[in-house]
Amino acid sequence: MSIPAHYRRVLEAGDPAWTDGKPPEFVVVYGDHRRKYLECYTIDAANEVDAQIADMPRGSMERRMLERLFNGQSLLTSVDETGRIVLPAKLRTKIDLDGEAFFIATGDTFQIWKPDTYEAEELARTEAWLEQYDDDFDPLTLLDQRREG
Repeated sequence: MSIPAHYRRVLEAGDPAWTDGKPPEFVVVYGDHRRKYLECYTIDAANEVDAQIADMPRGSMERRMLERLFNGQSLLTSVDETGRIVLPAKLRTKIDLDGEAFFIATGDTFQIWKPDTYEAEELARTEAWLEQYDDDFDPLTLLDQRREG
């Protein structure tokens, strides 16, 4: 599957070992059975999550579970010279991807969804979240609240 060019630039910037002409590496987290998408992390973003997990108490159930869900259910991969990645059958099957993919950027990560699943689940979740606000609500006002808090 072809990775959009602007996503490839983010992957390159987030891979400390990347140099011009070398394919950028990144981490695909596929997670538990409830996750219906693949989350792709730059190397820097994955290292940041790893550091946060490492700061948790050693031996705690929370740390062990995060290690299993993040590290144990992930795949280190790279973009090839044509701007594509090959997703193993296991990952394609997990999200029921058999054709087109839907990409959504989330900063230094991006998600890969089956388009129908995204529309059915994420758009419905967004609509349900918006229901708590008035019709003239601008979600960007949440950024102002964050600065004030």
